[in-house]
This record gives sequence, structure tokens and C-alpha cells, in this order.
Amino acid sequence: MTLGDLLRRADELATSRMSESVLQSSVASQIVNAVTHDSRNVQPGTLFVGLQGEHVDGATYARDAERRGAVAVVSGSPQNTEVSLPWITVSDAREALAALSASFYDLPSHELMVLGITGTNGKTTTAHLLSEIFEQAGMPCGRLGTVSHQIGNETREAALTTPEAPEIQSLLRELVDGGSMVCAMEVSSHGLALRRADFTRFTAAVFTNLSRDHLDFHGDMNSYFLAKRRLFDELPSDARTIVNLDDPRGSLLASAASRPVTYAIDQPADVVSDAIDSSFNGLVFNVRTSRGSLHLRSNLLGRINVYNILAAVATAIALDLPFDAIEQGVESLKSVPGRMQVVSHGDDDLTVIVDFAHTDDALKQVLEGTRALTSDRVVVVFGCGGDRDRSKRPLMGAVAARLGDVVIVTSDNPRSEDPLAIMEDITHGMDSATQRSNAEVGEGTGDFFRTPYLTISDRKLAIERAIREAHVGDVVVIAGKGHETYQEIGSERRSFDDLEIAQDALRRRRTNALVS
Repeated sequence: MTLGDLLRRADELATSRMSESVLQSSVASQIVNAVTHDSRNVQPGTLFVGLQGEHVDGATYARDAERRGAVAVVSGSPQNTEVSLPWITVSDAREALAALSASFYDLPSHELMVLGITGTNGKTTTAHLLSEIFEQAGMPCGRLGTVSHQIGNETREAALTTPEAPEIQSLLRELVDGGSMVCAMEVSSHGLALRRADFTRFTAAVFTNLSRDHLDFHGDMNSYFLAKRRLFDELPSDARTIVNLDDPRGSLLASAASRPVTYAIDQPADVVSDAIDSSFNGLVFNVRTSRGSLHLRSNLLGRINVYNILAAVATAIALDLPFDAIEQGVESLKSVPGRMQVVSHGDDDLTVIVDFAHTDDALKQVLEGTRALTSDRVVVVFGCGGDRDRSKRPLMGAVAARLGDVVIVTSDNPRSEDPLAIMEDITHGMDSATQRSNAEVGEGTGDFFRTPYLTISDRKLAIERAIREAHVGDVVVIAGKGHETYQEIGSERRSFDDLEIAQDALRRRRTNALVS
């Protein structure tokens, strides 16, 4: 595609006019082979878009892009006089990048059903469930999300929940060209606020829930919600809106939608659960819908996964999928990496669960769900990430103190922060929570409500100790990192996998039991 043709097509989508400055010049006939915002990815024939970042203006890398063979620069900044390339100034470089990307890949979202899933918790599991359901319906379904991207039979590592616009559109084009009919796509608040998903045509949008997260980026809960809401505000008129009515903000979204499909456990809704049987073997329950009732079996655990299943069922109902595909799809999903994932097995005398919970609400959901499954102790191992919202650390500590029997506070991804300082923020919340609990029941109760806790900064040692010293029948919950296979310490990303560490510790526990 020529630069002139690409700019004209993007002009039809975006508010900025990009083509006017180059159509009369010879550069308009140059062939564009790629669109990127990262100068390191520039090759001869690439159109480079400089984005304004939090700390650096991407336009400062225009010289590097020129050296690598870029054909032109698109930027919200004035032209760099040291760069001889055609410079196209726009009012919103992020909108321009999204429009150029969608145009370059020939609007792939118009050729398949794209299901956008947003919310604080549940996006990943809901996307996996939808993928299974559509596959059972005979509709090949790709998936873009936090854990990985599923492109045909290939599973690829995902760097971001919602990638930048060129990657989104490239992946959607791959799905179309590979014969996929559907894509289940997680859409993060960052992705929406930064316009990464602009000009992606969504067939349906799903809202799971909203709780405290990412306030270091959004500032407050209302701004966080408004970022999520962009997905629904930009929907085509014929798209479907699927919302969780048990979340107050779901009710707001439903009231503004023309054709909402609602789901809930506690509130009247279009899709509701009934007679839930929950155990470590999974879930068995009925679902009542406007089209009739379903009987569902799932390997997934806990009340939070009832919500995720309901979200997937409501979406499938909205899109008229057959009941047998829904039931078979739900049952066929064995687990989701790092999402209430049981890593122990029948030979073990305790249960170990790995989960991605990294907010106070997510940790609450996991621990409440675990408590409902056992009468034995719940041992919690968790930490908080560095260079992120500090205010959630004591809140997570308070949740762990209230719902855990034994807690080991450890490191997560400290990044540039001191792990010990992060852990201290967490334990302040634990101490405050236990002091309040003791005060509420009066004098003479001693430490009855005080959850014993340890601080072990080495995450590997923390996990190993929890599993080694757990009592028979205990449930050990390792929270925070879930599917991640690394730990970010300073500027270094080190190999680290909660799942592997837990499995090794379980093997040693089994061996020691046999020896003794």
C-alpha cells in the first residue's frame, strides 16, 4: 500500500487529517510495509508514529527511525529539524496510530466477531471460556489476553493484556487469514485510555466487575471506570452489551445500553445461577436464561468462577449459540494458568492454589472462595508489586489478616522499590486489621483474632516454607503472580514461576513423608 493510500484510508477513520501534507509530494507513492510506534522495529518502508509517553516523547526517536529506513513520521509534536523525513503533525498521535494500523491491515475486525471483555477481575477466564464455547459451536476462536495470545493452533507469549494498536490489528488479520471466525479479546483500562483498541469493531462487550486497581495510572475510581466505559460508549449500534448486575457499575452500563444482556448471582437478571455445588472437584450448577435452563459442570473453582462462567454464558446467549455448545464448552475448560489453579494432586496431603490476585478485592474473592471449600487452615503467601499503587498494599494486608489463618508476606515484583519497604506497607495493614478485630470483641480475647504472619523477602523460600510446614488438610494459596514466569527486581527480569516452585516443594514434601 502506498503512503498516500494509507493516509487517505486513515483519514476516513480519524479526526485528524493526515493526507493533505503529503498527497502532492513524491513521497505519497512510496510503499509502506509496516506501521510502528517503536523505532527499534523500523525497517525500510515503515511508517513511524511517535507517541507521547509518560516520561519520553516518542518523536525524539525519529532520527533513529530515519536511520533504519522509515518513510515518514507521524507525531503530535512539531517537526524535528534534524530529521529530513516527511513529518505529519496530528492532534492526537494515539488516535492516528490506531487509525493507521486498522487501515494498514484492512480493517480485520470487520471480518470476524470480536468479543471485548473488560473489568478488574475475570477477563482472562471469561475469554478462555468463550473460546471453548465458540470452538464447540464449530466457530474457530482466537484469543488475545493477559496470559497469552491464541492464534490458530499457536500460543504466543503476551507482553501486555491489550497490545498497542499495530499488534492488535496484525493479530486480528492473522486470525482472519487463518480461518478464525471469532476473537475473544481482553480489553484493559490502560488499553482503552491509551486508545489501543480504537477502530476495532466489537460484536459484543462484556463487563465483569470493577474494584480498586491501577489508581497509580487513573488517579481515582471514577476515572478508572470511565476508561472501562469507553469500550461500551464506542460500540456499534448492533453490538451487544453484557454486564454483571451484581456490580453497581454494571447497572450503570446496563441502563445506558440499548440491548443489554445481564447476569448475576444475587440480583434478578437475564442469566442467573441456581443450586451451586462447589468443591475442590469443581462446580456444578444450573443457569436460568430467557431461552431456558442449562446444567453446567466445570473444573473451575469458587464463586468468582461462577461469575466468569455466567459472563461467558450470557455472551453466548446474546449471540444465539446453541445450548449444547455452551455446556460442552464450559465443561471442556480444565483450568486457566494462574487463575485459582490447583497445582497439588491426589498424592498430596494438602491443597496448593496459585492465583494472579494482586488487588485487595481479588485476594478477598480467592480467599473467601477457598474458605468455602475447606474446614481446615488457609495459609496465604503473597506480596505486592513495586512502582505501582501503594495504597492497595495495606488493604491487601488487611484482607489476608482477616481471611487467612497463617500469612507469609513476601516479595512480588519489587521493580525499583525496596522489597522490605513494600512488605512493611503490607504488614501495617495487617496490624491495623487485627488491632481493630481485637478491640471489637473486647478485653480478654488475647490474640484470638490475630492472624500469625511471617515476613520472608525471598519468594522462593516463602513458598517452600509454606508448603513444607503446612498441616495435613491445609490449603496454601500463593497469590500475586499467577501465570507470570518471571520476577522483576530492579531493571532485571529474572526467571521465576510460582507454579514450578510449588510443584518442587510438593515433591519434596511427598518424598519426606515416604521416608518418615
